[in-house]
Amino acid sequence: MFYWFPTKTMTGEKPSKLIDYVYKPIEFVSDALERKLGIVSVVIISLSAMLGSGLFVLPALAMMDLGGSGIWLAYVVAALVVLPGALSKSELATAMPTSGGDYIYIERTYGPLFGTIAGLGLWASFLLKAAFALIGFSAYLWVIEPIIGFDIYIQGAAVTLLVLIVIVNILGVKQIKNVQIPIVVVSVLFLVGLCIKAIMSSEMDWNRPISDGAFGDGWTSVAETAAFVFVSYAGVTKIAAIAEEVKVPSKNLPKGILLSLLISTLLYAGIAYVMMATVPEAGYMQNGQAREDPIYVFAEAVGGSLIGQIAAGLAILTMTSMALAGIMAASRYPFAMARDNLLPEFMEDFHPRFETPHWTIIGTGIAMGLAILLLDINEVAKLASGFQIMIFVIINTCVIVLRHTSDSHPWYEPEWKTPLFPIMQFIGIAGGLVLIAFMGSKALLGALACCIIGLVTYYGKGRAHPKLTPWRMVRTQFTNADQHEREKCWLVFHACCDKKHPDHLTEGEFSHAMAILSPHLDAFHVRNLFHEIDVSGNGIIDVDEFLLGIDISGLNGEE
Repeated sequence: MFYWFPTKTMTGEKPSKLIDYVYKPIEFVSDALERKLGIVSVVIISLSAMLGSGLFVLPALAMMDLGGSGIWLAYVVAALVVLPGALSKSELATAMPTSGGDYIYIERTYGPLFGTIAGLGLWASFLLKAAFALIGFSAYLWVIEPIIGFDIYIQGAAVTLLVLIVIVNILGVKQIKNVQIPIVVVSVLFLVGLCIKAIMSSEMDWNRPISDGAFGDGWTSVAETAAFVFVSYAGVTKIAAIAEEVKVPSKNLPKGILLSLLISTLLYAGIAYVMMATVPEAGYMQNGQAREDPIYVFAEAVGGSLIGQIAAGLAILTMTSMALAGIMAASRYPFAMARDNLLPEFMEDFHPRFETPHWTIIGTGIAMGLAILLLDINEVAKLASGFQIMIFVIINTCVIVLRHTSDSHPWYEPEWKTPLFPIMQFIGIAGGLVLIAFMGSKALLGALACCIIGLVTYYGKGRAHPKLTPWRMVRTQFTNADQHEREKCWLVFHACCDKKHPDHLTEGEFSHAMAILSPHLDAFHVRNLFHEIDVSGNGIIDVDEFLLGIDISGLNGEE
């Protein structure tokens, strides 16, 4: 039987506030934008966000990091660690079909504090990936120096191009993706054609990438290199951030994400294998260091100087287009955080003429410039990979938390669910943590610095009111069962209120709430309970009456 507790409402006085949280309905705009992207578009957009630096810059650096030519296996291992995160993001995207991607998923699950840390981590990851693309761009400039007739100051060229990219982003070129996609498609087709020509005409050593010395010190070296190349897969789930524009997202998002992961893995591993089988390891080294233009080396070996120059030109275009889109994506994270009151207000300002978040674009450009000037290419790649691995780990935990608390957060209703839950998520978490451990101290220090900056930013800003998050519900379930049940009731109360009167329940809405909290009760008992709790007799129940009037043990079915 249920019991109600005597409260101040019996004397007409308003009771004190029982739970100091702000309730903000979780609403996702799923029909505001035209759904025009089919499965082919989903795959192409996802691939265009990946296939650049992972092919044009990383192979030789990864070979040196591994200590052998078996880098194809490192790409495969990295893809296996990405797979659970890709599945988790597919589920989250169908439950929250809105623009924003990872930041939205983490902030809605863990609240504004974790959202601040994750948002800054995502911002750093994307800007470092874009900086990595610009460093890769500059590595190929020497090839065109004889053509233009003068020497190019490589670092200066990268910074100059960065300034131009910042200006273009502020001006608001809306067709960045339309420019990026054909460039990447042509580049990939060119590389695949090179591989076919190498297989048909070159004297290849097929055993070199699988020989005894190809994998360095064994699985330890492979895992470390897999962590290093992890950044290559950063774009595999980028399509989730524009879920509002995808046709039939419950089908096309998971299929598109998994297809793009499969295709990118085959391209990375296949092209890397042919590259290493065609050119000996020494060919990718110069003065004891890994060359940053491995595709030029490969193309020249297969087709001669002219083909090498064409490869260098495509590399420059591809890296530029990736940096152009990268700074656009990175700048949106601080912009979204400012709109959530987690960063200063001026960061959400739009340029009055160009309608772009110009302050966050400028800030992102400055951070990229510092990365180009102060960090070497290896450090940039490791930091970018480290942040991405962290995000994939957190995304896997989001699915576990949201599934566990879906009864108290009814807004979480994914149209597609991860198979083998929660085994896949635990595999992804464990695999990510292993890769982070193999990355070394710099990546860990970078992650720690991001956490500290996030904490300082959040508490320094001090504007975000605490919300009752799914993570909070998981914690109280194990630490304070009574508080957990009270907070669960509070959430269900607000979820069942009509938008026209968000501060009270009618009898019909109360019946809906009780169907969630205590489905074993029949309609007769629910009606009697409503009138017992409604001590004022006004036909409605406010939140304090609801919380104080229900015996928690009754909700669990106890007599």
